[in-house]
Amino acid sequence: MDASKQIKVVVVGAGWSGLGATNYLAKQGYDVTLLEAAPYPGGLVAGWKTPGGRSVEGGIHGFWYPYRNIFRLVQELGINPFTPFTRSSQYSPAGLEVESPIFQNEPRLPTPLGTFLYTRFKRLPLIDRLSALPLLYAIVDFDNSNEAWQRYDKVTARELFKQFGVSARLYRESFEPMLLVGLFAPGEQCSAAATLGMLYYFILAHQPDFDVVWCRGTVGEKIFQPLRGQIEKAGGKVLTNKKVIDIILSDRGEAKGVVCGKEIFEADAVIFAVSVSGMKKIVDNSSTLTNHSEFRNLTNLGGIDVLATRLWFDRQVNVPLPSNACFGFEPTTGWTFFDLNVLHDEYKDEPGSVIEADFYHANQLLPQKDEQIIAKVHGDLATCVPGFKQAKVIDSSIIRVRQGVTHFAPGSYQYLLRGKTSIPNVYMSGDWIITNHGSWSQEKAYVTGLEAANLVIERFGLGNKAHIIPVEPDEPHIQAARTINRTVRNLVESFLPDFWLP
Repeated sequence: MDASKQIKVVVVGAGWSGLGATNYLAKQGYDVTLLEAAPYPGGLVAGWKTPGGRSVEGGIHGFWYPYRNIFRLVQELGINPFTPFTRSSQYSPAGLEVESPIFQNEPRLPTPLGTFLYTRFKRLPLIDRLSALPLLYAIVDFDNSNEAWQRYDKVTARELFKQFGVSARLYRESFEPMLLVGLFAPGEQCSAAATLGMLYYFILAHQPDFDVVWCRGTVGEKIFQPLRGQIEKAGGKVLTNKKVIDIILSDRGEAKGVVCGKEIFEADAVIFAVSVSGMKKIVDNSSTLTNHSEFRNLTNLGGIDVLATRLWFDRQVNVPLPSNACFGFEPTTGWTFFDLNVLHDEYKDEPGSVIEADFYHANQLLPQKDEQIIAKVHGDLATCVPGFKQAKVIDSSIIRVRQGVTHFAPGSYQYLLRGKTSIPNVYMSGDWIITNHGSWSQEKAYVTGLEAANLVIERFGLGNKAHIIPVEPDEPHIQAARTINRTVRNLVESFLPDFWLP
């Protein structure tokens, strides 16, 4: 028998990170069991069917150009779940504000010139756009190192933009909308470090990075079902409706079991792959994890409420572009809407329009009744695309996800966990885990799952580590600027310690 088969690994949480870790370890011959509290794998990105048989999910998730590891996984699975790259637009109550091209189709310019020149602003004056130039220093200074995170994390995004002279209009009409749909909170509630990391990864590092494809159906059906099949073919087990409440430690202080109600799953290693809110619930129930300060400190972290709506209309309404972001409709809430007749195979021949509208930092909307939410979404859509004024809603789905996504609040970095924990054989993964990879969102979750799998392989010395594709290197002029900046910063700090603040 393969020696790795005798090693039991329990993975908790069946999102991108948990499925990624389980898949890789199963292929390396480990005895892996994946436990998911919900009735289906997938976490927030999973999909399911309404009683009428229509597909819905807890919000639409894009797959950006730099998602190199996820794209490789999809190729390995031999599936074709994605649309072509799409253009996008941005609306306010005043109408269309911005249209973005497919950046990889435009002549390549040094970053960030392509993003600046090819994005088509309809109303924002050039003088306001130029006010962002001083911010380039912060982009160069924030190199994703631990030191950079510590410098910028206690500063709010709003303070950052103000300190670097960004105009009020540019902040209001460009940067804050990006935060509301990228970090899911207004600028005064976002860490400047997370803001710089997110903006650089998705928009500024390389011209094509903002290009995005979409799943041609729910991620659960199109990607996670084939991935689950591969896991089970390799000998891994995926068990749903298994709510983890604790772990059991040996006399040596190592995990030896995972507790699900009255069941105990033996484990030589444990990987937690759940959201911040999910991990906090586990810690609350755990008599073991509460003995460790790093897990107790998770109570300092929070999540953000998401509202995912899907509306079916009685007629086809022409939506200029399939993916759209919106700002200015609520003071602290951002939202997006998508034309599913274009994006999803299931709705290509639907006689009426099918629109997904997702709201982030939606805490004030969640208490409303479904009818009130439907009326609001319908009205907001009609403001953006007047054709919806005459259309009637004939079916709908309203999904409230409390504390659904990570809140990268100012000062939160000190409480985020790393892949290794103080319990020697307990590892962490997820989009909120500290990693030097540089990715964000779904790609980061998947990458940290692979990193956790590698830590297991490193511990037991059995199997080959996963090759993780790094993010594309900085462009030469950014590399040079960062080298000069680090040299100057180190020189100044050698005789003026803690003097230079962002």
